[in-house]
Amino acid sequence: MLTLSADERRALRARAHSLHPVVAISQNGLSESVVMEVNANLLSHQLIKVRVYNDDRQVREQFLATLCERLDAAPVQHIGKLLVLWRPQTDAQANAAKPRPRRSEPRRSKRSFQGSSGS
Repeated sequence: MLTLSADERRALRARAHSLHPVVAISQNGLSESVVMEVNANLLSHQLIKVRVYNDDRQVREQFLATLCERLDAAPVQHIGKLLVLWRPQTDAQANAAKPRPRRSEPRRSKRSFQGSSGS
């Protein structure tokens, strides 16, 4: 599990404020498919929110600790039924995220495909 300084945690909480939850943990608990979904979202976004549909605070804290240990992530915030997780991007992931090449010619408009019907 990663640890964050107070300043890093504050900055990540500010970034996470406008995010919507991308994963939900419901009555089945923390299943393997939920862990894989959280991992996939951490790979693509680095900072995510997870909604937990459980009223017991201890269970939610256990879910947060388990996710952080299994996925090598850092707990940013646990507020209400929302968990905020962060995992930095590795060098291999940064190299894999190359920008797509640009088009060599501009897109054609819809009208350019229509022939002249006035002749």
